[in-house]
Amino acid sequence: MARDSSVEGFSKWRAFFWPVHRHELKKLIPMLCIFFLLFFDYNTLRCLKDTLVVTAKGSGAEVIPFIKVWVMFPMSIVLTWIFIKLSNKFQREYVFYIILSAFICFFISFALFLYPYREQLHCHQFANQLSNWLPQGCWGFIQMLRYWSFTLFYVISELWGNIIIFLLFWGFANQSTKIHEAKRFYGLFGVGINISGIAAGQCSILATKWSQYFQKGTTSIANWETSLLWLLSIVVGTALIAMALFYYLNRLLQRNPTLTEQSVSAKKKTKPQFSMRENIRYLFSSRYMLCLVLIVVTYNIVINLVEIMWKHSLRELYPDPTLYNLFMNKVTIWTGISATLASFFISGNSLRIFGWTKTALITPIILSLTSVGFFLSFFLKTSSFMPETLGSLSLLQWVVFFGTLQNCCSRAAKYTVFDETKEIAFIPLSYEEQVKGKAAVDGICTRLGKSGGSIIYQGLFLFCSTIAASAPYVSIILISMLGIWIAAARDLGKQFQSRTEEAKQLENETLVSVSS
Repeated sequence: MARDSSVEGFSKWRAFFWPVHRHELKKLIPMLCIFFLLFFDYNTLRCLKDTLVVTAKGSGAEVIPFIKVWVMFPMSIVLTWIFIKLSNKFQREYVFYIILSAFICFFISFALFLYPYREQLHCHQFANQLSNWLPQGCWGFIQMLRYWSFTLFYVISELWGNIIIFLLFWGFANQSTKIHEAKRFYGLFGVGINISGIAAGQCSILATKWSQYFQKGTTSIANWETSLLWLLSIVVGTALIAMALFYYLNRLLQRNPTLTEQSVSAKKKTKPQFSMRENIRYLFSSRYMLCLVLIVVTYNIVINLVEIMWKHSLRELYPDPTLYNLFMNKVTIWTGISATLASFFISGNSLRIFGWTKTALITPIILSLTSVGFFLSFFLKTSSFMPETLGSLSLLQWVVFFGTLQNCCSRAAKYTVFDETKEIAFIPLSYEEQVKGKAAVDGICTRLGKSGGSIIYQGLFLFCSTIAASAPYVSIILISMLGIWIAAARDLGKQFQSRTEEAKQLENETLVSVSS
């Protein structure tokens, strides 16, 4: 097979593990550190938000679909609109500072006010009245309103990934990285991102153990409260460090405009104005973006459909918030380990050797295979013909095991090949297309996919009432979504190849004209 031109000048092992030139380190290392810190916070917050809403008294995984439809999706639209307005007024650098500062202020407020006074703030009386008026299928909606501060924490923590990481920093990375650099850098970014998951999981476990050690004799609830406050303090501290590194990186790129495609000053002068309506219209007018939208939406629907059932089973096995959070962080560690190995041996090398299309198809294939084991074990658990135990484990433990395996594999694929192929797909686009596409895809379509999965569950709850009764219909819908995803990835791969060749031809023509 032909050697990829992007790794010319490196030895065989250097090209495989560290395909970076020395002069590129001053840009790569700060970006790698920022990715590590932002994803460290994301992994920490992801475990905390699930623990808060799922293990709250009288709550469960059924509340998540209602949060994603009635709160998360509207909030994502609002924040995307705010991002567009700020982008029209300020440079991308200052937009990052403004929005990240707002997120940090919320987590400080939650730690100092919302969580300590949660019993006085939560709407228990109103929720009790609603439970007398609404059908059983709306139980998750009632719990969402009852624990509104937990709901808000869940939404802001989830939007950390969509807004701070993918919309803001990945957008910055795409504008600052050339295609031949992306083939080498993005796999390394994946390594840093996935190591952050291992670090976040270990940090959360240590915080829980420390709180138990220093508060011997107290209740598990008190231990959970202490570890929560410690973890939020760490999240705020690492976010501030990431902001300082981002400031340094922008000063570096301003002093060395050759490190990026276009100087910051040039972008500022030619920056067009956008509106939410223009972004949506652009999605429907571009076949390229429609394929990308279908990939993102179907991925999030599939993930959401499986995760709700898995978290429901996990809540049955670990009703205590401390134990639930400990298990979630162990899952984060194993996800980080598997994703790190995938970053080293699969993602970056797969892009260079097999190309965009085959690499993009890895994620739906993995989800297809792991979903079979999970749904099979779930159906066996609900069957009246099966014993309560199978081997040394109960059927519930088998469901949690296969769900955990599915979650680890899907997240590992998502943090490596899925995110990298999605972000590289933006690089051949113009600056205007990148801003419009990123705002619409990461700001709205990601949430649309998750809300789509949640809407499916809400409709099924009205007819089936429980997650277990909804499982057969969920499996059929999941298979359909995987088929659409694979078809869209194949189509986008052809268009990506065409656009990349056009960009290379234009770059060669420009070099020839300059040299002549």
